[in-house]
Amino acid sequence: MTPAADPERDVYANRTLNLRSVEAVGYDMDYTLIHYRTDEWEGAAFEHARRLLSERGFPVHDVAFDADRYLQGLVIDLDLGNLVKATRFGYVIQAQHGTRQLSFEELRRTYAGVFVDLGERRFRFLNTMFSISEAALYAQLVDRLDADLIDGPMGYDELYHAVSSALDESHAIGTLKAEIAADPQRFCVVDGETAQTLLDQRLAGKRLMLITNSEWSYTRDMMSFTFDQHVPTGSWRDLFDLVVVSAAKPRFFAEDGPAFQIVDTDRGLMQPHRGLLRMGDVYHGASARLVERSLGLDGAQILYAGDHLFGDVHVTKSVLRWRTALIMRELEAEIGDAARFASDEAELVRLMHEKIELEDVVAQTRLAQAKHAADHDGDTSALVNTPSIGSLLERLRELDLRITPLAKAAAELGNSTWGPLMRAGNDKSLFARQVERYADVYTSRVANFRLRTPYAYLRAARTSLPHDQLPTDR
Repeated sequence: MTPAADPERDVYANRTLNLRSVEAVGYDMDYTLIHYRTDEWEGAAFEHARRLLSERGFPVHDVAFDADRYLQGLVIDLDLGNLVKATRFGYVIQAQHGTRQLSFEELRRTYAGVFVDLGERRFRFLNTMFSISEAALYAQLVDRLDADLIDGPMGYDELYHAVSSALDESHAIGTLKAEIAADPQRFCVVDGETAQTLLDQRLAGKRLMLITNSEWSYTRDMMSFTFDQHVPTGSWRDLFDLVVVSAAKPRFFAEDGPAFQIVDTDRGLMQPHRGLLRMGDVYHGASARLVERSLGLDGAQILYAGDHLFGDVHVTKSVLRWRTALIMRELEAEIGDAARFASDEAELVRLMHEKIELEDVVAQTRLAQAKHAADHDGDTSALVNTPSIGSLLERLRELDLRITPLAKAAAELGNSTWGPLMRAGNDKSLFARQVERYADVYTSRVANFRLRTPYAYLRAARTSLPHDQLPTDR
């Protein structure tokens, strides 16, 4: 982080990235170049899916959307109908069945010996902001399934697929996006800094690409609304060397697909395209390999920024070795919450150090008593200078009374139910681990790259290990 940078607006590196070596930058659109008001967008998606499920006979007349109850980065357990939060190692530290939070005893009993492996069919990772409506709808329908309000034999996995398909269809049939495009002011957060960031990158010689799963008409309308007013020429098209719509990510990054050129951008008329992509044109479909050949660049020279942990950065990094940037607007709130909690966090750390030292004294005292008793036929009366176990345990109980409210407050930062996005108790969350693995850099918004300039050398932070002596250690 640069000395003058606002931590909430900085760019954080998991792997060192020299932006000077990047020749081309590709961007996703939804929740990347264009940020939406989550409660409005996801609320609309929730309502569209609710109507579809109602038409299919599901009892959804009284379900309600509450964005604050759910969190990106949760995992759905299809075997049990649970939403869970896991550590980077897959240990489940929180869970709710339907809308009911599991108690500590239920949690321990249910997930003893269970590790969340995202490669298993049992688990579905909610790794994007679009997952908020999915989690809210699924949780409430689990309650109705348990109450025998849903007709026919159905398991929790089948219920999930019903919810997921309804949400997918609400996006695909166009009515949801038509509602958004008709009233973009309601749904979008317009940020003029984003356009200036792209202009700076072009000035620095970067070739810019828009690669989105959204169809052309929606892309054209939304990009025009959010960018035209901030571009000197008055047209967002002048920001990009190449535009690819209906890209079908993540398949776009993994497979070769047919390309169609949009030859009439007003009416969206297309024709099949063969050969390399021409700069300045708009394409439907295509593939990342074709983009590489058209630009004459390899993976290490291309940076792709998106909000979808799997569709934008996981596959891109795994298959193509493009450099990757994850955009997470919620990071700003998370960093802000942590900053406001800093003094309490310092006190919590101090008390935990004290507790660890006292627990060690308890352990050493138990061992001393056991050894003395073994040598003196069970007589421990000679240990007059050794504190009693009872007094030590009482001091531990007093410490716990001071630690508990601070630990509870720390666990509720960001989301009162699930806590921070990037942490799971004292550990990193499973979501944070995926960010580490696949995103070279991450930041809260595209405009933050302007603060670091297109010439920045983004260095990875030195990570800590359990044996490292931190500055606060004594």
